[in-house]
Amino acid sequence: MDITPAFFTALDYMLHRYDTVGRQMGLRAQSLAELQAWQIELRAQLRRILGLDTMRPAPLQPKITERVALDGYTRERLELQTEPGVVMPVYALVPDDMGPGERRPAMLAPHGHGSAGKFSPAGRRDIPEVAATIEQHNYDYGVQLVRRGFVVFCPDARGFGERRELANQGDAQMLGGSCALLNHMAIPLGQTVAGMWTWDLMRLIDYVATRPDCDPDRIGSAGLSGGGLQTLWLAALDERVKCAVDSGYFYGYKDALLKLNGNCSCNYIPGLWKLADMCDIAALIAPRPFFVETGDADGLNGERGIANTVEQVAITRRAYELYGVPARLVQHIFAGEHRWCGEQAIPWLCKYLA
Repeated sequence: MDITPAFFTALDYMLHRYDTVGRQMGLRAQSLAELQAWQIELRAQLRRILGLDTMRPAPLQPKITERVALDGYTRERLELQTEPGVVMPVYALVPDDMGPGERRPAMLAPHGHGSAGKFSPAGRRDIPEVAATIEQHNYDYGVQLVRRGFVVFCPDARGFGERRELANQGDAQMLGGSCALLNHMAIPLGQTVAGMWTWDLMRLIDYVATRPDCDPDRIGSAGLSGGGLQTLWLAALDERVKCAVDSGYFYGYKDALLKLNGNCSCNYIPGLWKLADMCDIAALIAPRPFFVETGDADGLNGERGIANTVEQVAITRRAYELYGVPARLVQHIFAGEHRWCGEQAIPWLCKYLA
């Protein structure tokens, strides 16, 4: 017997509140000067709500712990200190055909969920669980990039891979992560998971710039899903990223994260929706090249599907138009679900970084 005749839920109220108070700092510039002033102000506000201003650098103390020769490239495992006492494991994939003293373009390849951290982008097919997720999502984009001549860096984001919290450790949870646990700890202390990830990638760029095999003026980032989240935030807030590919993570917050409110807590940042939508964050990347890759059947786009992504790209494009470089913003809509495609994205990266 149903003893509850009706439920009084909060969703309608939250949708109304979003419409009432959301996107107060959205892109509305009518001139290049207005756009550039807006970019400076929004970047500052986003750094604040992410908690980036609370983080402090520490000596990187890079340590290479392993080198494995593979087909056409070498995989290095290294460790970096991103904050005092905070260590980030990273795979570096280095092409074998580099000449003496040559400096190649560098790509960051952050992972998303269900990846076992860096293992999927770095192509660890020797691990059965990782091999399966690579096949499902075409997840080894780090390997795809090193085979095109890039020096590639595949880090473990906090809460994934070798950085999982105690409750999420063990082989049975290899593909999972600790986003919720991290956000529960971080938000009351003025930080966020997305902020931690962004900070760590900024510190990774600090390291990349010191390597003799990398060109510090040709650094890009590309990632799927949560890797797209990381790439979006990094490129928006760190202008050392010269071009970026966001795969499977570009849509309006209202449809994709408010209505679909069971998404991972790494997406939820106190005060973000009052300030901006995803299109506004991406507009901070302008005039640098930005590529959006979208599956037409990706359920994460929300109930309106591809329309929820195309609308966002159209708003971001206004920033590129004001800079006079609309062709630097590209969206590739491919037939498929939530996965990395790369069919157009990788040649596009080669065009701008090679």
